[in-house]
Amino acid sequence: MGDFFHLLRLRVEANARNAVDVYTRELAEYRALSTGSLGHASLLDFAVTLRRRTYALAEDGRPFSGEDLAYMAAVGRERGEKGVSLAAHRRVLVLHSTLTLHEIQDAAGPHDLDALMLTLGWLGPQGVTAQNAYTRGYMEGQERCLSLVTRVQLLAKMLLANDPSAPELARNLGMTLPERYVVTVVRIAGRPFRWLDRVRDQVIEVLIEGERIPLAWPTPEELVALVPETNGTPASAEDRALSVAHDFAETIGRPCSVGTATGRVDALSGALSLARQVSQAAPIETVPRRVYTLADVFVELGTAQLPQVDEWLQGVARRLAGGPDLVTTLDVYYRGDMNRLRAAAALHIHPRTLDYRLQRVRELTGLNPGSTRGIRVLNTVVARVLAGAWPEPE
Repeated sequence: MGDFFHLLRLRVEANARNAVDVYTRELAEYRALSTGSLGHASLLDFAVTLRRRTYALAEDGRPFSGEDLAYMAAVGRERGEKGVSLAAHRRVLVLHSTLTLHEIQDAAGPHDLDALMLTLGWLGPQGVTAQNAYTRGYMEGQERCLSLVTRVQLLAKMLLANDPSAPELARNLGMTLPERYVVTVVRIAGRPFRWLDRVRDQVIEVLIEGERIPLAWPTPEELVALVPETNGTPASAEDRALSVAHDFAETIGRPCSVGTATGRVDALSGALSLARQVSQAAPIETVPRRVYTLADVFVELGTAQLPQVDEWLQGVARRLAGGPDLVTTLDVYYRGDMNRLRAAAALHIHPRTLDYRLQRVRELTGLNPGSTRGIRVLNTVVARVLAGAWPEPE
């Protein structure tokens, strides 16, 4: 065992120089950091120190000390302050882990199995501890060169990608990561105005003031909000999601539709995909009145996957264009559980006028709005029209 660690100690400087060469070759940002003798010396000094402590502690089976972790955090903080990107940060951690394993493997001889297994067993938990300390420092350094808005959006993207560095950034932002999130997609109707690109950060800043949660505006047509589901109560999370969607629509002055899906914090990409599909099937509203889930639009999502069915429903929508205001009338009628008086009051018309319109629906489509078949077909048609699925009938 002594020969194995003795050989590792002899190779510290050579292995460190090789590591720095790999970093600067693979990563443009590390090439910039190594510019000049001082920059290169700083990279090399950290690589040497890290290896010396790793080999010494692994041989004795001791963990990194508080002083060791503070040193790693300080180096990470310095690199965060210098603007090293998150992608480069993640990549250098992978390169370091890979190189360390290669160095240990190369030093192991035919009689070093016990020492090799001891070192590998030590590296697992201690490697995670070291990376967390370095990442914590890096995130603190990023705070000095990135705005709050940028870091909040970065956290949202990291969570959606299940990035292992997300908990450190969340801690830096003062956010607690729950077990589950209600992923909320707010879709802007129509073609986004070009001016929206110029006000993204300002809009996100306004929303963060109202709800300190991970938010991102990854594409011009949609906002993504990650609303924590606390105490296993999705209803309260959906209320918060609606508040974000309401504020967003009012701030940009554009109609929107809102789709949600709940997912575990370590598996949010699937929830994002579903929430995006739900938002595309949900009604477009000037100011969102509610958020929609799969249970609300599963019929519309299913019909959208069947072109023949969707074309047939579009034909029904064209017949409803014979009016007057039949789509709006049916929407209010069905949302009011087909209560004539309540629907008429909501539409500001006489109940007899409502009866006339429902009769007109039957004449134009051959479907009784109050029958089981009529409800199934007409309610789906109304939902597809309100979601902007088809060009408006002329």
